[in-house]
Amino acid sequence: MATCPFMSFSFPKTESINSAFKRIGFVSQVAEVIEGSAIMEKSNGKVSQLSVKQGEPTLVCPAEETEKGLYFLSNLDQNIAVIVRTIYCFKSDEKGNENAGEVIKYALRKVLVHYYPLAGRLTISSDGKLIVDCTGEGAVFVEAEANCKMEEIGDITKPDPETLGKLVYNIPGAKNILEMPPLVAQVTKFQCGGFVLGLCMNHCMFDGIGAMEFVNSWGETARGLPLTIPPFSERAILKARSPPKVEYLHQEFAEIEDKSSTADLYKEEMLYRSFCFGPEKLEKLKQKATEDGVLEKCTTFEALSAFVWRARTKALNMLPDQQTKLLFAVDGRPKFNPPLPKGYFGNGIVLTNSLCQAGELLDKPFAHAVGLIHDAIKMVTDGYMRSAIDYFEVTRARPSLSSTLVITTWSRLSFHTTDFGWGEPLLSGPVALPEKEVILFLSHGKERKSINVLLGLPAPAMKVFQEEMRI
Repeated sequence: MATCPFMSFSFPKTESINSAFKRIGFVSQVAEVIEGSAIMEKSNGKVSQLSVKQGEPTLVCPAEETEKGLYFLSNLDQNIAVIVRTIYCFKSDEKGNENAGEVIKYALRKVLVHYYPLAGRLTISSDGKLIVDCTGEGAVFVEAEANCKMEEIGDITKPDPETLGKLVYNIPGAKNILEMPPLVAQVTKFQCGGFVLGLCMNHCMFDGIGAMEFVNSWGETARGLPLTIPPFSERAILKARSPPKVEYLHQEFAEIEDKSSTADLYKEEMLYRSFCFGPEKLEKLKQKATEDGVLEKCTTFEALSAFVWRARTKALNMLPDQQTKLLFAVDGRPKFNPPLPKGYFGNGIVLTNSLCQAGELLDKPFAHAVGLIHDAIKMVTDGYMRSAIDYFEVTRARPSLSSTLVITTWSRLSFHTTDFGWGEPLLSGPVALPEKEVILFLSHGKERKSINVLLGLPAPAMKVFQEEMRI
């Protein structure tokens, strides 16, 4: 599995950029505050105030002259034009953080030579799609200082935009993604000698695998090493066919009527929680999925996804005849024919879906839900993915999130191996969940054999969901 797309858009040629963004409801909420603070609870129960003082932002250009002009983004990239904010916490016993900003900034200049589109700016092409104008003007870089030790940030295993949002830089006054550079970086030094690298990256530039390869390449550059996986930048290999051929139903785009009035439930206070599934719990779920003999075997992803899909459906009190949809992304790199080249710098993931009535999902055995997910994965072939690319070309549609759960999994991504010279990150993770329909799977623990399930639900629903998490 891979990170999951859940938004796409296109612009009629005659429509202004801002009105187009308003039409699709895509107006970024960007802070205009340079110095921010948030309340945190320390491990001893006392409340601490995090204050982060940000310096002046600078533009970091590639260290050498790079290609200029317009850079094509595929239809798989168009689907995912959202900002993803992540943080990486570093601390070394051998050296402090005095020159962390300088080292990371210098390495960024060098790595941008290979990843030159990240130094450009998003714009709209003549056919109303996103495209990168490779101007070479640079990524935005900010150095900042925090008033506390890094361990006082609190628990970053669950998204916390109020606190963790202070560790990433938001472009002041930006109203939409065209006013945001594809890459924004902030290095925040803490009083303990540690530092946090906070990144804002546009998902249209790469999926989780591509982002992981970029950040790891950046780290290798900082340590004076050659790139283990140089980027393959030619995205035209995923162009739509001419003429387009839509050969599958593509129910990922299906609009579902909200018979259960879940939209009203979401007006309640939202609670965010993380639930840890260790190896024993995960094995128990897989055994439960195969105990009636209908399924011979299943994967951890299939079993865990089925479990949380059922639990969330119950927690939201969906009516038995309510259609419910599960959306998730499958890594298409090895499934394309021929497979995408190693280091493909772009989105190589495609959405697939499971669709059924809530009553069917909850009343039938657990193996039924697992089987639906298994079939959705099996459906993803070269033909299906090419059809999805062509479907967007014809319709410019975006996946509907009505009565839908989106599962995005980072549990197989090796962000924890990133090393800028201070060793691997003590912690890494997202600043916030991008949409209320999203559940995130993150690997957890030293051996990374556990999975943290992160989600937000209205308070009454979270109470039920917590009960359902008991295995």
